[in-house]
Amino acid sequence: MKNLIKKLTETSSPSGYESAIREVIRAEISSLSTNIKVDALGNLIVTMGKKTDKGLRIMIAAHMDEIGVIVSHVEKNGLVRFSNLGTILPQYLVGSRVVFLNGVRGVINQDRPDDLHKIMTQDKHFIDVGAASDKDCPLKIGDVGVFDRGFVELGKRVSAKSLDDRVSCAVMIEVMKTIKNSPHELAFVFSTQEEVQSKGATTAAYEIEPDLAIALDVTPSLDIVGVKMQVDLGKGPAIKVRDVGMLSDPRMVRWMEETAKKNNIAYQLEVLDIGTTDAKVMQISKAGMPTGALSIPCRYVHSPSEVLDMDDVQATVTLLTALLNSPVSLE
Repeated sequence: MKNLIKKLTETSSPSGYESAIREVIRAEISSLSTNIKVDALGNLIVTMGKKTDKGLRIMIAAHMDEIGVIVSHVEKNGLVRFSNLGTILPQYLVGSRVVFLNGVRGVINQDRPDDLHKIMTQDKHFIDVGAASDKDCPLKIGDVGVFDRGFVELGKRVSAKSLDDRVSCAVMIEVMKTIKNSPHELAFVFSTQEEVQSKGATTAAYEIEPDLAIALDVTPSLDIVGVKMQVDLGKGPAIKVRDVGMLSDPRMVRWMEETAKKNNIAYQLEVLDIGTTDAKVMQISKAGMPTGALSIPCRYVHSPSEVLDMDDVQATVTLLTALLNSPVSLE
């Protein structure tokens, strides 16, 4: 599974420009279903199985896009100013490398601050692509790029850019390969533009009209000194109770917990005070639906070097497979 995650994270596809990662994923799943489509917003939707008397139509979503940068201005001296695609955290910028979809690479730095220890806001940063003037700069306004950082193994943990949310895409692919005799009609959605307010999941949920929905994403693992949040690396997937954008249906939380306990799968509970997922928009699509989320603990989210534990990834595969292979009881 590491090789799959490596392949996915090393593909450059920021929000709104998901075509490259979509084709990588399509190649992985093309033999698993005859019902594969791409909708108007670029979501890759794979439908498997048919709903039985004891089954439901379930939508499972993981977003394909990653955070990125977009050129907003080129200075006379050739330095490139940029805006963000998704949330870019200034503390991760200085010294980071980026690669644009046209192949141009650059290094990020910031204007000289009065206080050398001060982290400046994003608009005070620039990208150096080696140009001496605006005339020989190989970039133009509107060009987009992503962090340029490879996949590395750290023991049983891994580090890469865009683990948010390519790791969940990998989880969905693995579940699709192992799912057997599910009583449900399963709509696996590799969604677009989650990092810019979940536009892809919004339209996909509207079209699919599921009976219930599950979002897969990462969540900050803040098991480091000085931070208090009970989501740790290596202790299993986190069943979301709440985040900034949604309250999970308590019946979904209970179903997920009971399934994890029944199958001896380690899990955690998550209450998140920053950020949200595709679950926010799926929950209120049309007349609404019971919605929950499984989160993979991840350190340094939205940095060029996110870190997660492969045991958590495998446990997420196991739990999601168990959930989808059994009748749903929301009582």
